[in-house]
Amino acid sequence: MIHSLFLINNFGDVFLEKHWKSVINRSVCDYFFEAKEKALDPENVPPVLQTPHHYLITIYRGKIYFLSVIQSEVPPLFVIEFLHRVADTFQDYFGETSETVIKDNLVTVYELLEEMLDNGFPLATESNVLKEMIKPPTILRSVVNTLIGSSNVGDVLPTGQLSNIPWRRTGVKYTNNEAYFDVIEEIDAILDKSGSTVFADIQGVIEACVRLSGMPDLTLSFMNPRLLDDVSFHPCVRFKRWESEQVLSFIPPDGNFTLMTYHVNSQNLVAIPVYVKQNINFFDTGNCGRLDITIGPKQTMGKTIEGIVVTIHMPKSVLSTNLTSTQGNYTYDLTTKVLVWDIGKLNPQKLPNLRGTLSMQAGCPKPDENPSLNIDLKIQQLAISGVKVSRLDMFGEKYKPFKGVKYLTKAGKFQVRT
Repeated sequence: MIHSLFLINNFGDVFLEKHWKSVINRSVCDYFFEAKEKALDPENVPPVLQTPHHYLITIYRGKIYFLSVIQSEVPPLFVIEFLHRVADTFQDYFGETSETVIKDNLVTVYELLEEMLDNGFPLATESNVLKEMIKPPTILRSVVNTLIGSSNVGDVLPTGQLSNIPWRRTGVKYTNNEAYFDVIEEIDAILDKSGSTVFADIQGVIEACVRLSGMPDLTLSFMNPRLLDDVSFHPCVRFKRWESEQVLSFIPPDGNFTLMTYHVNSQNLVAIPVYVKQNINFFDTGNCGRLDITIGPKQTMGKTIEGIVVTIHMPKSVLSTNLTSTQGNYTYDLTTKVLVWDIGKLNPQKLPNLRGTLSMQAGCPKPDENPSLNIDLKIQQLAISGVKVSRLDMFGEKYKPFKGVKYLTKAGKFQVRT
């Protein structure tokens, strides 16, 4: 299925390659580089590219492109999911997925890729199984391996590999038993000039951190499960129980994992957390323009909006800006023509405002269209869709674990047209 994997940085350098069936020349990446040049944003590179003899399937994580080469037709989402598993495994092993960290742990990376894919087909992708086979790198283990010439690969088959619960190892013991869940929602929206919603969509994920002894059986219930659409579960979830009772019943993996993802597609259910009053004008005469932006809270259920950043890609004819902000700081990059206004925490009593003039290049015609505003934000302890966990029950073990649920809403692709 997957013949080769190339890891490529933002500068277009291939810094790691792995081949499973036959060695495929790096020149196959040239088709990807052409598509990358046409895309304005790294995330806008087409995930699937067709070449005369191969299919190239790509994801972008941690400023790295994971490029897989396929020679026959396969379901693209299958390969994309595997590439995300690879990135998640690197994150779990090394703490981050970056070029520097991967280069520092090349031996472990190749060992992981060898176990995760067997002759081009996914084999062991569960973190628990991999950690029993390949020990995570530590300074002490690296020194010992160097001195005695051993490797991180274990000699014994993982205990969960041959069981019907491969995602959980046996004999797990903890002094403090705890289960924490993070409900994280990303809101994608497009607002028109008047503030009306053109498009709105919420993508949610429930991340779990479970450290429980023994073999616990958990049940997670929601107050309003009917809001959830297009759900996708970790293999540990019993799907028939969800279909019949709308309850998540599962024996959890040990450690961190993604329990489920979901969508809220119904546009009337998507609450827009902020409103934007904006006025950007470019004049036909005088080589100048005016900008006036104000942001305020809209539907936040009394929660504070944090980390607000407004990004505007200005026309190439804008030479400089002379602006005044009532809150936060702004920067204008003359090379990329990007204006960034970092507001921070939103104060409802004194709304942040950015206004001033824009200097245009002499002799240039007025821009055909006004630039759009891209907004980034975070709201702690709020799931903007209204999804709420009602209770978490544990069966099969007698101890009482520590339990907790956190909520976070953040902006995905949130755009305001001007």
